[in-house]
Amino acid sequence: MDPSAMRMFRRNLFASAACSLLLPRAVAAQSRPVVRIAVLTDFSGPYREIAGAGSLACTRQAVADFTAVSAPAFDIEVLSADHRNDPALATSLAAHFYDRQGVDLIVDVPNSEAALAVNAVAREKAKAYINCGAGAGQLTGSACSPYTIHWSYDTNMLARSTGGAFTAAGGATWFFITADYIFGRQMEMDATRYVIAAGGRIEGHAAYTFPGTKDFAPLLGQAEQSGATVLGLANAGTDVTECVRAAHAQGLMDQMRIACLLMQLPDVHGLGLDIAGGLLLTESFYWDFNARTRAFTKRLMAQQKPDFYPDMIQAGCYSGTLHFLKAVAALGAANAKSDAGAIIAHMKANASDDDAYGVVKIRRDGRAMVPAFLFQVKTPAESAGAWDYYRLVSTTPAEQAFKSLGENGCDIVKT
Repeated sequence: MDPSAMRMFRRNLFASAACSLLLPRAVAAQSRPVVRIAVLTDFSGPYREIAGAGSLACTRQAVADFTAVSAPAFDIEVLSADHRNDPALATSLAAHFYDRQGVDLIVDVPNSEAALAVNAVAREKAKAYINCGAGAGQLTGSACSPYTIHWSYDTNMLARSTGGAFTAAGGATWFFITADYIFGRQMEMDATRYVIAAGGRIEGHAAYTFPGTKDFAPLLGQAEQSGATVLGLANAGTDVTECVRAAHAQGLMDQMRIACLLMQLPDVHGLGLDIAGGLLLTESFYWDFNARTRAFTKRLMAQQKPDFYPDMIQAGCYSGTLHFLKAVAALGAANAKSDAGAIIAHMKANASDDDAYGVVKIRRDGRAMVPAFLFQVKTPAESAGAWDYYRLVSTTPAEQAFKSLGENGCDIVKT
């Protein structure tokens, strides 16, 4: 590792130590096993609002909820670190967590390139990994692993739900603005497949350097000149909000319909309903969806800043962590530390059930089978109060939202 990378690695390890949490605290005279969970996420880059501190908070909430109703024979420590959207750094941090800090589960990991890098480390070291933040379908396809579960969403789900809605409504011609890395390219590819299958046409695309691009006006100019009726945004986080904000400022939203293929609640909040009102988007979780989701959010808000409402990535960290802890309690902490494959297998054999996602089954390829909810963002006149942002348009059942078992070439489901 070069000196600059080593300095960054040490800074991120320091951050992980600063964010650690031990629940419950062991009595000094006792010797209890410690199950360690690491939230590896983006605290400082384009995904900091849709993952970041919110993912850490939801993971901690899972620990709090688990210990509130259980009497575990083990303690739980939560660590965290910022991968800075650098796959090499994510690899180093994951290896350090597993090898040097005794971490039993890594959770979150937005950014598909970082996610796939951590997936490789988890498989090599036979350690548990629950990804909630990345969209890469390879996690349950060509790169599937007996140690990995993929929660919350993937690019096929988003393309089927959001992209499908636009094509069904007559969006026949598309132009894509695409983050030039695995997620963006796969997102565009999946959406293109649905557009063409519906008889639509792709008029062009503009890929941009990720991360680091700040000025999206030239890309939006290309979209306008293409003559397409739909602008597909194959990006996420601050990039998607900056694209929408710039499109609004340039008057482009009056000429093209904008398909935000990955936009979430914090993005809408950052834009405001004056700009975001009317947009269509897909999430697998919404805080105001039912009594259970509201109860989960209320418990979470009691420990966080008042204006923190989770999105599907963050809620996925809660659900996945809680299901993992229940499996550890069922099989024992010793198994969690020595046989992660058995823990993951137990999670697949037993459906999860929690206030954020309800009942979720996990397929043999590691896909958490969650439905895709197509929402329309409310206008200011439609919103009844703070964070009342979504109106449900349609639901795609999980069996239709994701590719079928084995369709991606997952080697662990072949018979």
